[in-house]
Amino acid sequence: MKPAFSVIFLTTLIGAGQGLFLALFTHQSYALFGLLPLQTDSFYGYGSMLALLLLTGGLSASFFHLGRPGRAWRSATQWRTSWLSREDIVLPAFMGVVLLYAAVHLLGLKPVLVTLSGGLSVDLSIVLGIVGTLSAFALFVCTAMIYASLRFLREWHSPLTVINYILLGAASGFTLAAAFAGLTAPSQITFFGGWAIIITLLAFAGRSASLLRNARLKPKSTMQTAIGIKHPHIVQRSQGAMGGSFNTREFFHGRNAAVLRKIKPAFLLSGFVVPLLLLLLGLPSSSALLLGCAFFVQYMGLLAERWWFFAEANHPQNLYYQTIG
Repeated sequence: MKPAFSVIFLTTLIGAGQGLFLALFTHQSYALFGLLPLQTDSFYGYGSMLALLLLTGGLSASFFHLGRPGRAWRSATQWRTSWLSREDIVLPAFMGVVLLYAAVHLLGLKPVLVTLSGGLSVDLSIVLGIVGTLSAFALFVCTAMIYASLRFLREWHSPLTVINYILLGAASGFTLAAAFAGLTAPSQITFFGGWAIIITLLAFAGRSASLLRNARLKPKSTMQTAIGIKHPHIVQRSQGAMGGSFNTREFFHGRNAAVLRKIKPAFLLSGFVVPLLLLLLGLPSSSALLLGCAFFVQYMGLLAERWWFFAEANHPQNLYYQTIG
């Protein structure tokens, strides 16, 4: 398939925003049970605003993928059958919850709603955090299922697609949280950085599993079945037109084998290996610079990973529309 950079930025930016919010609320949940020291309201508030900024950037990028942005609202009308419509509903809803979560912290509007039998006080920010966490995972599933639900694109039609969207977003979010803590709460770097390492390792395992799976896929269709001719040696010379068409532009990435050989090792190194090394170096020294570099390098790697994700999918129509002429 042809990678659309608007969708690449959409999925990677909102993934990092979702992961950052999950990291912040995970920390607050630990603190609620006394496992970590509770941080200031500004830490959770401004961290959530950073997550909201990433989500807004992703949403803005998606408009460049629309032929008529003024009709974008119509994409949400098919929510009963379309994962894209569900994503269009869940994303702004999640953004609203993140905004409220940030507001109650920054404005100090945290009335206690419930006091549990153990003496734990559940305030408004905890409730919003739970709703936001559920919304974040729902958004991960909706985004991933847009691709995983397509049976004819076998590279995408796998539970690994959903798992990897969750793990990659969480990995980048926790890495960013470690960098944010390096600037605002250095004592909490170990928590965020430790989880960033664990989730990045899991993401590396999940993405490697999908690469190995896709490498073993064998096409169900052949040139013979595509055109209905059983001759053993068929080579297409032309699709019947001297110029390109929608089929040759939109269903194939158009890059040669030399480029493809470079992209995969590049995103494996920059998306997983180098960030892990930077995290391991940055944690002992509590270096916000190294942790910030870890997020930057990882995000660049995830851009390349998402490009590969789209380019790797081989649409069956490419068997017929191979050459221009």
